[in-house]
Amino acid sequence: MNTTLNPVTRTAPVAGGIVKRPSAERGHADHGWLDARHTFSFAGYHDRAHMGFRSLRVINQDIVAPGEGFGMHPHRDMEIFSYVLEGAIAHKDSMGNSRTLLPGQIQLMSAGSGVTHSEFNPSDRDRLHLLQIWLHPEKAGLTPSYTEWHPDPTADSQPKVLVISRDGQENSAVIHQDAEIYRLRLQPGGAVTHELHSGRGLWLQVIRGRLTLGGVELEAGDGASTETAGVLEIRASENSEALLFDLR
Repeated sequence: MNTTLNPVTRTAPVAGGIVKRPSAERGHADHGWLDARHTFSFAGYHDRAHMGFRSLRVINQDIVAPGEGFGMHPHRDMEIFSYVLEGAIAHKDSMGNSRTLLPGQIQLMSAGSGVTHSEFNPSDRDRLHLLQIWLHPEKAGLTPSYTEWHPDPTADSQPKVLVISRDGQENSAVIHQDAEIYRLRLQPGGAVTHELHSGRGLWLQVIRGRLTLGGVELEAGDGASTETAGVLEIRASENSEALLFDLR
């Protein structure tokens, strides 16, 4: 196993209160069967300047080798979701769920008072590429639950789609936290706006392509945050995809 521990960094706001988290500064762990990039401190990667953002605790970009994965293991008091980018993920848990998800689909598990689960790449030849994301729940000891989001043809063509929310609006998956999470897909020159209200924070995680957030340039793997209220523009210079988190 090769684990890269990056030095502690304290990134300053670069424009309009926006703080950039460059991809190259993320933690990196190579376990052979798993290649992982950590936006925030996780497992053997620790950077006290990057312990999370508001309720957002983990963003891991994982590449899992064919036939490999995470065996049954426990969690509690965490909202955990996976966004499949390539390949497939086979999920099983102690609540009786047994599901296989494909690219563009999201699964969300509320660990609550305690749950065990496994996540595997069921293919014998193709890699699994996903984002694994954890958020703190609004309170401890919740009843464990499981929910999913699947794009429909209409949502798949929209540049900004709500995929996770507290109340499940717009057919989004349900999270036990005051959070709204959007999937962005933009063509070159395309743009969307997002209004961030006072007392809230925004995190943008770029999956592919090149974007600007309020004029700050971002590329695949980069993250950026702001806690400055106002209307933000996100514009693409090439085909791009990202997740946008609006957090209390």
